[in-house]
Amino acid sequence: MRGKQFLIDCGEGTQIRLRQMKITNTRLGHVFISHLHGDHCFGLIGLISSFGMLNRTADLHIHAQPDLERLLTPLIQYFCAESPFRIVFHPVDPARHALVYEDRTVSVHSIPLRHRVPTCGYLFEEKPRERHIVREMTDFYRVPVAWMRRIKQGEDFVTDEGEVVPNDRLTTPPTPPKRFAYCSDTAYKEDIVPLIQGVDCLYHEATFAESEAARAVKTLHSTARQAAEIARRAGVKKLIVGHYSARYSDQQTILDEARAVFPGVVLGEDMKTYEF
Repeated sequence: MRGKQFLIDCGEGTQIRLRQMKITNTRLGHVFISHLHGDHCFGLIGLISSFGMLNRTADLHIHAQPDLERLLTPLIQYFCAESPFRIVFHPVDPARHALVYEDRTVSVHSIPLRHRVPTCGYLFEEKPRERHIVREMTDFYRVPVAWMRRIKQGEDFVTDEGEVVPNDRLTTPPTPPKRFAYCSDTAYKEDIVPLIQGVDCLYHEATFAESEAARAVKTLHSTARQAAEIARRAGVKKLIVGHYSARYSDQQTILDEARAVFPGVVLGEDMKTYEF
């Protein structure tokens, strides 16, 4: 988002996947961990070690429930003591919907989920952009460079003769900000719907097909139909499902069951890029 890279969860071999996809580590500043099950955090020590060998110098920020710092610190001290960058932990309370990160262009909120251990998802939101300058009109009215920032922010322009030029004559509306929600792992949880209402893209786990609904309840996971129901109720624009049980070598059943409820769904696949 806005030229920054954010990593959500870090399974084993993440650093290998980044290299295979030709993603550099220079813009990746923040890692958000949903919960402390191995498939979501075992890759952190490998990632940190690899970044050290690549001579990364920028701080790496890890947002997660407080236990992760206690668990990971001894490994970092043992294996990565000479890393040329700092690792900064930021505690997240998985039970609360709260702002966990913010800069001038992006904000990130936690989304409380329901799983066997404390778990939260994350909502990424771009902040509103500035309006777009219509160069032909600013040239016509001889708008000084000093005025451009104010005009981008919505101000009208006043000429030397006192004429007020409406802002919408000089600019076009800004590009709408993007919103992305990540919800894995979790049982079906309707009360997240208001938190993710209308997002441009939702990633939601779909561990099981409906035939395994009882197992989904027992393990506090979701079925494909349930993931699609959350997307439908929230009015999201696009749904990506993933986190499939190993019993589904072919995810067509997962896709068909989700599409029956929410047509705008696609399967999450390794090393595939999704635009929204």
